[in-house]
Amino acid sequence: MNPVLLLVDDDEAIRTQMKWALSADYEIISAEDRAGAVENFKKKKPAVTLLDLGLPPRPTDPDEGLATLAELKAIDEMAKVIVISGQGEKKNALEAVAAGAYDFLCKPVDPDELKLLLKRCIYLADLEREYRKAQEGQRANVFEDMLGTSPQMQGVFSFIRKVATTTAPVLLLGESGTGKEMAALAIHRRGPRKDGPFIPINCNAIPENLLESELFGHEKGSFTGATMQRVGLVETAKAGTLFLDEIGELPPSIQVKLLRYLQEQHFQRVGGRQELTSDARIIAATNVDLKAGINQGSFREDLYFRLAVLVISLPPLRERGDDAILLAQEFLQKYAAQNGKANIAFVPEALRAINRHPWPGNVRELQNRIKRAVIMADSRRITEKDLELSTGIGFSSSTTLKEARENVEREMVQRALKRNLGRISSAAAELGISRPTLYELMERLGISRE
Repeated sequence: MNPVLLLVDDDEAIRTQMKWALSADYEIISAEDRAGAVENFKKKKPAVTLLDLGLPPRPTDPDEGLATLAELKAIDEMAKVIVISGQGEKKNALEAVAAGAYDFLCKPVDPDELKLLLKRCIYLADLEREYRKAQEGQRANVFEDMLGTSPQMQGVFSFIRKVATTTAPVLLLGESGTGKEMAALAIHRRGPRKDGPFIPINCNAIPENLLESELFGHEKGSFTGATMQRVGLVETAKAGTLFLDEIGELPPSIQVKLLRYLQEQHFQRVGGRQELTSDARIIAATNVDLKAGINQGSFREDLYFRLAVLVISLPPLRERGDDAILLAQEFLQKYAAQNGKANIAFVPEALRAINRHPWPGNVRELQNRIKRAVIMADSRRITEKDLELSTGIGFSSSTTLKEARENVEREMVQRALKRNLGRISSAAAELGISRPTLYELMERLGISRE
């Protein structure tokens, strides 16, 4: 069936011309005033409405047309309305776009321009309708705050359901920004220890000389500055879960102590002699190749096998199909609500850019870009430019997918470094990746640190 198009214009000749031009592709319904427009909109739920601002009883001013727009948007805030205005009414048309209209055209309307605009509008309306379907009822695509319909993510959700019922250690693998901590939290929430604490720690964020004390605690006087006894996170996570992020950065001396805990559930505080026990479940995560670390002597093989009883690999966003669009819509609604920007939407070009972008920073990068775009956008339409996805990088027919991805990644990293005056931490935060991941990217892409 053809999409339904509502045409609102008080000029019968124009309505006839429009029907003649568009009836092959659309089911046309029409109205000549606000009352008729509202009635047909409620009855037929058109995919798009073409609205002339000059409507009776005052066809010479835009008030009635703007009031009609407001009433249609009140019925359905996602309604797609294209405003048609006279050449001298461009200011009014822009006011209508600011009030939630999708776009405007000036009279006389160019048929080819109108058809192209309608196709774009229908495409966006279809995407939004699919998104709204995904949100209905139980929101079947959401699993413990993680969103994904791709087979890869559905497989991850299925694996989490199985491993959550056990208390065995779990190792989460995946690039930075793929949601490893969310997966760890999902395992905790669905397991027998859900009523206990969930304690996360980034092994790369704490200096080596303090990390042992952070994990296992210390006794008073055990080192300079130890003015009182301190309970470590292994002990704090008793009857719960301890999540060790970036486990690949764990120093060798602490690997030995963690291995003993995993084997016996016994440990000692720094400077202590008393044997302590804890039944905390260990979930570890890394974005580096631990097997390569074993070969290089930086990671213990016996610790690896203790941690990797159950292994879950989280796929990068670029391998998750249309999940990028689904997540983008979710983040858009979230940040639009937080910033008081109702009825904000992506233009079709922005959605296509999201789909083709390689997302080296994965979900975290997507989230950061959309948050920034919502805050900085000057209108209710989020464009490629708002998302800073117009890289201007061209590809020849001989360019491989790997080369194209590397070209985009190189351009993005170089731009982020330039904007942040070479500061690695700031550039990594902007890209939505960790500092070690940015260093690895720079090395792989041949980008100098200077």
